[in-house]
Amino acid sequence: MKKRILFLSILFWANGLMAQKIQSPAEFLGYKLGDQFTQHERIVAYFRYIAQTSKNVKLTQYGTTSEGRPLLTAFIASDENIGKLEEIRQNNLKLAGLENGQGSTNTPGIVWLGYNVHGNEPSPSEAAMETLFELADPSDAKTKNWLKNVVVVIDPCQNPDGRERYVNFYNPVHTIPPDADPAAREHREPWPGGRYNHYYFDMNRDWAWQTQKESQEKLANYNKWLPQVHVDFHEQGYNAPYYFAPAAEPLHRDITPWQREFQVMVGKNNAKYFDQNGWLYFTKYEFDLLYPSYGDTYPLYNGSIGMTFEQGGISAGLAVKTSSGDTLTLADRVAHHLATSLSTVEISSKNAQKLMQHFKEFYDKARNNPPGDFKTYVIKNENPDKLKALAKLFDKNSIRYGFGGNGPVSGFNYFSGKTEKTNIDAGDMIVNAAQPKGILLHVLMEPKTFMSDSATYDITAWSLPYVYGLKTYGLKEALKPASLNPKTIENNYVATSGTYAYLSEWKSMEDVKFLAALLKNKVKVRFTEQNFSASGKTFAPGSLIITKAGNGGLKQFDNVVLSAAKTFGRTLTPLTSGFVEKGNDLGSGYVHVINPPKIMIASGDDVSASALGEVWFYFEKELHYPVTLINTKDLNRVKWTDFDVAIFPDGFYNDLPADELQNWVSKGGKLILMENAVAKMSGKKSFSIKLKEDKKTETDVKNTDKRSIYANIKPYGDRERTDISNNVAGAIYKVDLDNTHPLGFGYPDYYFTSKQDDKLYNFLEDGWNVGTIRKGGYVAGFAGQKAKARLQDGLLFGVQNTGRGAVIYLADDPLFRSFWENGKLLFGNAVFMVQ
Repeated sequence: MKKRILFLSILFWANGLMAQKIQSPAEFLGYKLGDQFTQHERIVAYFRYIAQTSKNVKLTQYGTTSEGRPLLTAFIASDENIGKLEEIRQNNLKLAGLENGQGSTNTPGIVWLGYNVHGNEPSPSEAAMETLFELADPSDAKTKNWLKNVVVVIDPCQNPDGRERYVNFYNPVHTIPPDADPAAREHREPWPGGRYNHYYFDMNRDWAWQTQKESQEKLANYNKWLPQVHVDFHEQGYNAPYYFAPAAEPLHRDITPWQREFQVMVGKNNAKYFDQNGWLYFTKYEFDLLYPSYGDTYPLYNGSIGMTFEQGGISAGLAVKTSSGDTLTLADRVAHHLATSLSTVEISSKNAQKLMQHFKEFYDKARNNPPGDFKTYVIKNENPDKLKALAKLFDKNSIRYGFGGNGPVSGFNYFSGKTEKTNIDAGDMIVNAAQPKGILLHVLMEPKTFMSDSATYDITAWSLPYVYGLKTYGLKEALKPASLNPKTIENNYVATSGTYAYLSEWKSMEDVKFLAALLKNKVKVRFTEQNFSASGKTFAPGSLIITKAGNGGLKQFDNVVLSAAKTFGRTLTPLTSGFVEKGNDLGSGYVHVINPPKIMIASGDDVSASALGEVWFYFEKELHYPVTLINTKDLNRVKWTDFDVAIFPDGFYNDLPADELQNWVSKGGKLILMENAVAKMSGKKSFSIKLKEDKKTETDVKNTDKRSIYANIKPYGDRERTDISNNVAGAIYKVDLDNTHPLGFGYPDYYFTSKQDDKLYNFLEDGWNVGTIRKGGYVAGFAGQKAKARLQDGLLFGVQNTGRGAVIYLADDPLFRSFWENGKLLFGNAVFMVQ
């Protein structure tokens, strides 16, 4: 009997060991990591296998991509903590003040490792599998010890669609063995490349704005946990050594001393392992911490230690010869990312209690003593649709707000730049700076961002009042809103036999969506180009007129119109007569039909993929309006009479068929040129646009002396800053806008643009100068001294009428990253209003 019990005990013990044994990625996949690129479905399969095999791993699917691929996070924790994940999550939110209750700092910290946000930086996802194995391996005493103090979260691939685009390019074309020659075709990824998601958006610029499906789902998941440490794993050009924290200047002033200190601690721990292996690396260079929508800065402004780690490897394939003569392999890249992954977990585990305490202090400060001069923001409800859009952004980021209060008050007017008085109306948004997300709020709302260094990686101005076109006042006193809910108006219209027409205002992107829906449903819509009054209301230029006349062939006309109005929250004014109270009647020559346009968009090698993505996304996901994308190499095959509107986004055009386009425009076509497409047509025959050039004055000519001769002698050590005086790093400029022209309908007589370059154009002599920059147009962000001098007294947005058609020049991008909300109506005007 005793022998039988002993035998069973040994058997159970052996079975337990076998149950705990998990396969490495190499064992599961059938090849060593680095031998080939792993398809996303196999990465998912490995993560699911580990979750099913290991008692210390919990896998969740937090969403899907635009192409339907799963988005995952794996939670790895100790025996003690794996069953307490929900308790740990709620505790974090309590510490942040986002849930009721008293949080404790005597709990495990959360380390979040995010891989492969850029699809053609593929080694991070390979490293994610090995990192998961090392942390889940029950025989690894070292990682088991780390997990006593931290919970590790792994997002193995943030951009599966882009990564699959790259992998599906590379796997069929590489040679065996892989060709390390940089000129080989396997290192020449075709357009649009795998960097971007399905709609060609750079998702490492979308953390705060969350315009993309993947970003929305990722950030909803992230903000449920609010980790203490977050690392975003990337690749850079293959000639560069490995980069890890600490970051380069400029660092935003709201980044705390502890966040800076711990970046150094992480960097030194990483360096220890790189030094042991003789691997090259660098810190404190190129990658700064300013723009708030990165995978390092957004976590920082939400209380985490946010960091980017960059391995050389873009276009490297499985092996590439670098400029130093060394051969960099995928296996090398995986090993480097694995080392920093585990190093980060190690140093975080050793400092878990400090991380928790400083996390609490970050949110205590946000709630009790937030940074900045303003204690309250009053955002006027002059455009309810735009205010609602801003509220949605705040909701995505857990920023609290309310409505109404006591007035009058005095505060800094963002639009005038002066301290002024204003009354607080019931519909005005009130945002108190003292709240859990107070530091993120300050970063997003500050009128001008302080920069310790002007050499930065991205845009330098993003203040939300300018982005949304909403008049805002920053107050130095704290106010509480009268209500947490806005006043809403239900539009319950009942069709009557006496309805002659419906009127709708034209003021926002929601109006463009409403128009697009009507046109798709074959409703004939008109607009007015002048003010008129009817039914006791004044309707501004651009207002939509939907008459029964001309829509007689449409069954259930009233139901179609009213249903669309309800869907998009439009307030319709029904009229029983076309005779208006003041202004021109509905049948006058100042009322024009909007014909549903057939639209083509230029695509392909000559076009910036991200610029195309903005336009494509605008039509397909925001307007749900059909468009045709045509590669520029196929323009000679286009039957131009099939299209009413042709859009050329920003790009690097070798040539454009200027004569053919001009002929098409003269016959009624509408040509929309954007950014560098405008520059390409500058000075072309029949196109009035001309790039503004610096004019040399008589004094300049006389000053050609020794000083100008020696001006070309420049210190070699300053070479990276030589051209900074000509640089414009996403600065905000105020544009004077002719809102009597259809391109400016729905706006006040100004608009704020995100200036990405120093290009400005001469005023059109035979066209309409709709959007212009005058002296003093600079508002915020970095613009070099020479660029500032150049950016005045010139054209940004213009219209040239030719024959029966029009050319629309958009020298700046009104759809910038799809977060520049106030530009979307302008682009809608270009497509639908300009005739």
